[in-house]
Amino acid sequence: MAQRKRLRTITEKPDYFDQLPDDLVLNILCKLSSSASCPSDFINVLITCKTLKRLATNPLVLSKAGAKMFAMKAERWSDSAHQFLKQCVKAGNSEASYTLGMIRFYCLQNRGSGASLMAKAAIKSHALAMYSLAVIQFNGSGGSKTDKNLRAGVALCARASVLGHVDALRELGHCLQDGYGVPQNIVEGRRLLVQANAKELALSLRSMMTWKPQQQQQNLHHACTVMGTAITGCPLLSDFGCNLLAREVHPASKFLREWFESRSGALDDGLRLCSHSGCGRPETRTHEFRRCSVCGTVNYCSRGCQALDWKARHKVECVPMDQWHGVLEDGGDMVEMEEGDEYVDIVE
Repeated sequence: MAQRKRLRTITEKPDYFDQLPDDLVLNILCKLSSSASCPSDFINVLITCKTLKRLATNPLVLSKAGAKMFAMKAERWSDSAHQFLKQCVKAGNSEASYTLGMIRFYCLQNRGSGASLMAKAAIKSHALAMYSLAVIQFNGSGGSKTDKNLRAGVALCARASVLGHVDALRELGHCLQDGYGVPQNIVEGRRLLVQANAKELALSLRSMMTWKPQQQQQNLHHACTVMGTAITGCPLLSDFGCNLLAREVHPASKFLREWFESRSGALDDGLRLCSHSGCGRPETRTHEFRRCSVCGTVNYCSRGCQALDWKARHKVECVPMDQWHGVLEDGGDMVEMEEGDEYVDIVE
């Protein structure tokens, strides 16, 4: 008798992922999008399977995405990246609104849309968006010299400083000291500068706690260096001579600098980038930014950028230090900046 073949029953392994409730997966993806250190952390989830792609593009997940998830390279900018940012903006993500607003305003030269997106983020108490709008108001960016609105810039800086933005607080201090867009109050301006440097120091020390152990000894040395000690790295200096760790540059600022430095002819003749390495803003018209009246080789979009770059780099590059001793002995502690035919004194 022919042996009967036994039929094998193939039993598929159960897919436990499909059994997970969507709410649980969404909660996990929200934490991932908010803590992602680079765009690839999130993109790798999208390409895993259809289910994860569907859940990862949920508006709730996109609304929680952090700034580092939008830290794309300028050379990789594409229509798909643009659409993804728009999708995050539609989901109510303030970081996406600010990043896309900066890209549209400065890189794509769509001034109205870019300013509108930054304003949308500012309405949701995005401090950096408020400060960026303040810089635009101070410079009249995207318009003419007569489009400056100094009072609006001061008001935006004041609001951003209340939210804890150090650069806005520093800018407000310089405005009060110089009487720029607000009645001059040297004592109050100095107090705000002290407060800005105290916040800067606190943020620097706090960031050290998250760094690798082998870096902490070197970083602690930088954080405790006082004025007069030789600079051995590229740290950030406060307005009063304390050697601090450089803060991490926002992805939008990195994108702007890469965009204009890597693409030949991106800036029209006569236009310049802000000389502060952590800024990335370009001029939108000739002579929009102030430039150093001593050497004339550097220019800044704001008093805050001038103060940071002066202490971190330009103080030793502009003129020899022995020449500055004579200036200080004469009672001058200002660095003179010029904008076109106008001259503005900015506190060192």
